[in-house]
Amino acid sequence: MFSRLREDIASVRSRDPAARSALEVLTCYPGLHALMFHRVAHAAWTHELFWLGRFVSHIGRWLTGIEIHPGAVIGRRVFIDHGFGVVIGETAVVGDDCTIYQGVTLGGTSLYRGTKRHPTLGKGVVVGAGAKVLGGFTVGDGAKVGSNAVVVKPVPEGATAVGNPARVLDRERDDARAQKAEQMGFSAYGVTRDMDDPLAKAFHGLLDHAVETDRRLAVLLKRMEAAGVSVNGDAQQGDDFDAERLSKMVE
Repeated sequence: MFSRLREDIASVRSRDPAARSALEVLTCYPGLHALMFHRVAHAAWTHELFWLGRFVSHIGRWLTGIEIHPGAVIGRRVFIDHGFGVVIGETAVVGDDCTIYQGVTLGGTSLYRGTKRHPTLGKGVVVGAGAKVLGGFTVGDGAKVGSNAVVVKPVPEGATAVGNPARVLDRERDDARAQKAEQMGFSAYGVTRDMDDPLAKAFHGLLDHAVETDRRLAVLLKRMEAAGVSVNGDAQQGDDFDAERLSKMVE
């Protein structure tokens, strides 16, 4: 028990620059207190002392503002930062070294008892403030869930999910978009990167189309050259794309 407590204190100090001492963490961090209450409540729950488990959980919720069902499984070195408004459901599993911020809900979408209704977080997952992860799926090791995201489907290992409903970012496609936008002389991500703004979605689609068109043209030119058709002179001609005008449209 005390070794787990020392681990928890050390994990808080390593992840929160505002933590100045072990005593401060032990006495002033509600996330740590909520985990301490949960361990007692979970022990009672696993010994089929269901009322006692719920009662201890309720006391912990009343004192910390963090609600963890006694049936939930919480790993080692989990850090609940600030924590007010965090709700973790009965069949949720939180892996080792996860970080959960205030207002997070690990909730269920099924009303059937005995089923896996709540999510499983892998090791080292970070869930941003206000995010809702709803359903009995898995968020892979090292994944990140953006603030206020609403996640309703699995998130692959190491991926980032943002938006409502959340979408998993495609790193290769985002890099291609950014590279094409730089060639055009403007950045469609200046303000709206990784957000669900309709204008950003429209420009993402245009950039995807431009990247794919460039790829297909490159393949076509290569095959024409292989067939003995010289196209170097024509290929050097620029298009009529007006980057300055497009930039003004999104200001």
